[in-house]
Amino acid sequence: MRNRPIPGSSGRVRGMTLLGAPVLHAPCAPVTDFGPELARLVEDMFATMYAANGVGLAANQVGEGLRVFVYDCPDDEDVRHLGHVVNPRLVEADGDVFRGPEGCLSLPGLEAPTPRYDHAVVEGVTVDGSPVRVEGTGFFARCLQHECDHLAGGVYADLVTGWSRRKLLRKIRKEPWGTKGVEALGEPSP
Repeated sequence: MRNRPIPGSSGRVRGMTLLGAPVLHAPCAPVTDFGPELARLVEDMFATMYAANGVGLAANQVGEGLRVFVYDCPDDEDVRHLGHVVNPRLVEADGDVFRGPEGCLSLPGLEAPTPRYDHAVVEGVTVDGSPVRVEGTGFFARCLQHECDHLAGGVYADLVTGWSRRKLLRKIRKEPWGTKGVEALGEPSP
């Protein structure tokens, strides 16, 4: 077994993009350049995700409008899933739908019950262009769907409904970035 560097160990922590920033609410562009800049971005994304104690991070969350996400996330059986996907496509999202607590590094400190399928499959490539297929259940399936939503210009708050949405919007409005955040969600400012 050879020693591999820990993902993010040579990366730099980047600033987190918060709800309301335009890059977070627009579909990301496909990656076409698989050079050293992409490898650096992935390394920086791991470093940023770990610094923020996250389990997944999309490129637009660090201000890059590219179709890339990283993850280090357990499933419901505490099996660790670690990797990245470039130009991901959510090819399956099925099974039971669970409304579970979900948070986001771009909405720091907030969470709300969000419906997600219990099974998800994502296909794409790695930083060197090799095909990759990632399958998840439970919490990891939630993570895969969450990150794919980011790359499509969405956030989990878009899926929250009813009383839970009203409660989440009240909390967002109290944040320094809240006015832009609620406007980005299509809600009127108070």
